[in-house]
Amino acid sequence: MNGKFILPDGIKIGHADDDYTGVTCILTNKAVGGVSVRGGAPGTRETDMLRADKSQGFVDAIVLSGGSAYGLEAACGVTEYLREKNIGFSVGDKVVPLVAQAILFDLNTPGEYHYPDKAMGRLAAQNAKSSGIKFGSVGAGKGATVGKILGPTGASKSGIGGATVTFGDVVVSAVVAVNALGDVYDHRTGMVLSGAKMNGAFIDTEGALLSGAFAAMMNPGTNTTIGCVMTNAALGKTEVNKLAAASHDGLAMSIRPVHTDADGDTMFALSCGDKKLDLSVLMALSAEATALAIENAVK
Repeated sequence: MNGKFILPDGIKIGHADDDYTGVTCILTNKAVGGVSVRGGAPGTRETDMLRADKSQGFVDAIVLSGGSAYGLEAACGVTEYLREKNIGFSVGDKVVPLVAQAILFDLNTPGEYHYPDKAMGRLAAQNAKSSGIKFGSVGAGKGATVGKILGPTGASKSGIGGATVTFGDVVVSAVVAVNALGDVYDHRTGMVLSGAKMNGAFIDTEGALLSGAFAAMMNPGTNTTIGCVMTNAALGKTEVNKLAAASHDGLAMSIRPVHTDADGDTMFALSCGDKKLDLSVLMALSAEATALAIENAVK
């Protein structure tokens, strides 16, 4: 375990945001990438490219953003930024940056639309750095809330969190923007950290669903937890996709309920290094880092 957030060598993270929403850009230095989409209402770009059966072996950037489907524009700004630096897949005299993205719903201002655009995506890429990464109400977590079964008035403020776990010289770090329908729990104690409130007190969202209470108030597609796990362990494309899948165990450890039809839960994974570790151990570390990052996002 490590109390300090550490990025594998070569990976950088940058945020950009305004008063309503934001973008988090992960520059990968051509890391091997994978993805796992478990929620019922995802909004994504270039996730098929990352699947184990596809030919492309690396990805140039992962973008996490607010704005629902409108926020997918942010990746265009990252793509242009990378093109200008000649980073991407070479095709003749052209370069095509490979940028994958997932979005969350934070269109929370009645009668107004505020969402990340190309300029905000470019700024997030320009701000990317390898240390001193800020978390909380920044970047993709700017407009995030949790516990939304009662609607926005009963929800609690959330954000984007990060966490690192280590095993010898192997590092596994997670960055997660938490915008869940469900409540967030401390996965070790079972204590509610944040979630739906009624009359100032937390309610049990999962229990309310199981009893049938409030289910009619769920709004499909207005939630979603998105993130990325990163390691300095050397993995192939099939293995890194398994790492992304295992990170969803971390979602289930810390969010209840999770992977609902009202969420678009999507997790990416990156391998950028040459360290060696058994895949089963890495998958356990992925789940733990993800759970801790989720909990840190609401603290």
